[in-house]
Amino acid sequence: MNEFITNHLLSLIIFVPLIGATVILFIPNNQRLLIKIASLVSAAIPLLLCYPLLNEYNSASAQFQFVERANWIEYFNIEYYIGIDGLSISMVLLTAMLSFICIIASWNIEHWKVNKGIKGYFCLFLLLQTGMTGVFCALDFFLFYVFWELVLLPMYFLIGIWGGPRREYAAMKFFLYTLVGSVLMLVVMLALYFTSNKDGAFTFDLLWYKENASKILTSWGSKWVMVGFVGLFIGFAIKVPIFPFHTWLPDAHVEAPTPVSVILAGVLLKMGVYGLLRISYCVFPDAAIQFSPIMMILGAVNIIYGAMCSMAQIRGVPRLDKSTGQMTIEQDWKKLIAYSSVSHMGYCLIGMAAVTTAGITGAVFEMWNHGIITGALFLLVGVLYDRAHHRNINEFGGLWAPMPYYGGITAVMFMASLGLPGLAGFISEALCLIGGFQASDPTNYYLGISGAYFYKILTGICAIGVVLGAGYFLWSYQRIFLGSLNTKYAGISDISTRELITIVPLLIITILLGIQPTLMTDLFINSVKEFVSFIGMPWITTG
Repeated sequence: MNEFITNHLLSLIIFVPLIGATVILFIPNNQRLLIKIASLVSAAIPLLLCYPLLNEYNSASAQFQFVERANWIEYFNIEYYIGIDGLSISMVLLTAMLSFICIIASWNIEHWKVNKGIKGYFCLFLLLQTGMTGVFCALDFFLFYVFWELVLLPMYFLIGIWGGPRREYAAMKFFLYTLVGSVLMLVVMLALYFTSNKDGAFTFDLLWYKENASKILTSWGSKWVMVGFVGLFIGFAIKVPIFPFHTWLPDAHVEAPTPVSVILAGVLLKMGVYGLLRISYCVFPDAAIQFSPIMMILGAVNIIYGAMCSMAQIRGVPRLDKSTGQMTIEQDWKKLIAYSSVSHMGYCLIGMAAVTTAGITGAVFEMWNHGIITGALFLLVGVLYDRAHHRNINEFGGLWAPMPYYGGITAVMFMASLGLPGLAGFISEALCLIGGFQASDPTNYYLGISGAYFYKILTGICAIGVVLGAGYFLWSYQRIFLGSLNTKYAGISDISTRELITIVPLLIITILLGIQPTLMTDLFINSVKEFVSFIGMPWITTG
């Protein structure tokens, strides 16, 4: 391989989409096919570069690899410092793959109800890809923050310009929620910077913070360390999202175009979980241990509350139509999938709260699996919406007859999301629950419950989410695909070749990792073991 590519592999994966977006700006607006091809190539190159990344990645090592480091703003000791380990490599792969798939899914942009021009859309999408990938690679806190904020504006405009009828409201809500979290993150970042002392200078080096976590605890004191942890926690919790910071998510998903919903669920939510693991836990491990019971409670709330909200979509939710002043019953299939994301992110929380090898492995694997499975589900919703121009669950029925291929693929992805054994979703959720059962603190009481049983009881409650998930997925499938065919859709066409190209790869990965999960978990298991060893939670009963 070319030496330049080898030495700058991560930088190319990060910035090729940005270069592509810049090139697209100079393509005339009427060259629509050329714009699409340029966008597809710009997203394909990072995906192709993931092959040498995987080929040369040493999964036996927990150290950071493909490290690139250079002075950026030397006066403030800010560096261009990137690298990946087991916690981040799967997210880099996921971002590259879903971005490429979403460019293909955007190919029919001319047929969307809101057609504001395609050049801006594809430029913003590629800029978004650069920001997302950068977040998972940055090892300098300032650089991390720049990439984190870079994601905000493209997503705001993609929802606000190309979204549904309430797109401005949804985009503004997403922007304000995320901005509040960013401000809290900025305050903690500056506090860390001005209290650091790396060779006599301030630093944003995340690895230095991790190596000197005990010094930060001593200099800050346990009280301010907890304040710093909570500040970062809220900033990342908004992105996950964790109850009660979740209310922006259903609106953003419902109004966003299908490919944007895929990226929002598949990658953006994972930025919050990744931030908690990479920064909150590694910089403030002592506070993370103390906060663990609260994290466990929030995980249980996310799982049950998200599942119940998804269940409510089956029955229908009253909503005031401001244009007519009439109350309507909303039975939105896309909102059901959106709330299921809130529920599934709860499994990541209980895995992180346990801080066992099984729990953290489950959390990292769940990030990947949720991105694949829920990304496919949003694509499937988009297939039907493109034909029927609505997502009302109870207005369909009997679609299996005219759409057997579509119905079969949807059935498999539903089963994967509800945690059917043999599919990828089951493995990651089971590992999170196993990790929760392994955590046991016999020295404390939480909510009047002995710590020896607290984690086990909450994990048992979380397991109810699996049953609720089966309920809302099976009921929605029954109403959409089974029973008598609504004659209105007698001539509806089955899934197209282009749509199959976007969904089938995700289907294959879901089945393959359900049978052989070590194809993915082997990439990060040693990094997970090092992570658990570093946090050193004292009441872990087994590894």
